[in-house]
Amino acid sequence: MDLTLHRRIRSDIAERILSGEWSPGFRIPFEHELMEEYGCSRMTVNKALAPLAERGMIIRRRRFGSFVARPRIHSFVLDIPDIQAEILNRGEPYDFELLSRKVRAAHKRDAEELALAASGEVIELRCLHRSSGRPFALEERLISLASVPQARDADFSGVPPGTWLLERVPWTEAEHRIRAVNVSRATALTLGVDPAAACLSLERRTWRRAERITFVRLTFPGEAYDLGARFASSTPEEALDQVADPGDAAS
Repeated sequence: MDLTLHRRIRSDIAERILSGEWSPGFRIPFEHELMEEYGCSRMTVNKALAPLAERGMIIRRRRFGSFVARPRIHSFVLDIPDIQAEILNRGEPYDFELLSRKVRAAHKRDAEELALAASGEVIELRCLHRSSGRPFALEERLISLASVPQARDADFSGVPPGTWLLERVPWTEAEHRIRAVNVSRATALTLGVDPAAACLSLERRTWRRAERITFVRLTFPGEAYDLGARFASSTPEEALDQVADPGDAAS
């Protein structure tokens, strides 16, 4: 039996995205263009596009149209991701900018910093990760010089701090805190997002036995990153099935 028209439109769009014909950021035809192409009503087009947006394959922007969504990086919650490696493994160009670096004593009123410093100093780093030239994550990190003294001589301008630590400093325990946040206007400007947009904040504390190694806060634009288990469809047909709406099960 032939697909209903809205399913055929949805299937055509999904296939073009999954095949790579329409790459991330590509503006798909406007609703009136799809209406003309398929000879259908606006309601039919909306019924085709809505499940694609719900599954994160497209982003619909009022007055601007619909765009192919950037692929999200999926990371296990209990893993310590290397942002550089994950972006490169996704096949996108990666670059990194060290925004600031300074060695200082812990703030006396900050219990987190005092516990990390262990009566010594910390390195405070602020960095920006980019994927395909676009801001991907703002990194704000403290490293304990009592636990990682070799970090004092590292300038971190060429290698991201997370990558540097994973390659040189073994860890035995990590704690994550993940939440949705609204960021300051300055942070929104750095990430290239609207100040009212929701972002994802990942805070991580890392230990080597009883020693605290680092505290980091990573702030991601909401559409760029999520956390959870990774799943893959074995066939394109299964991938297309994931964008079926509930009513299709009965058709």
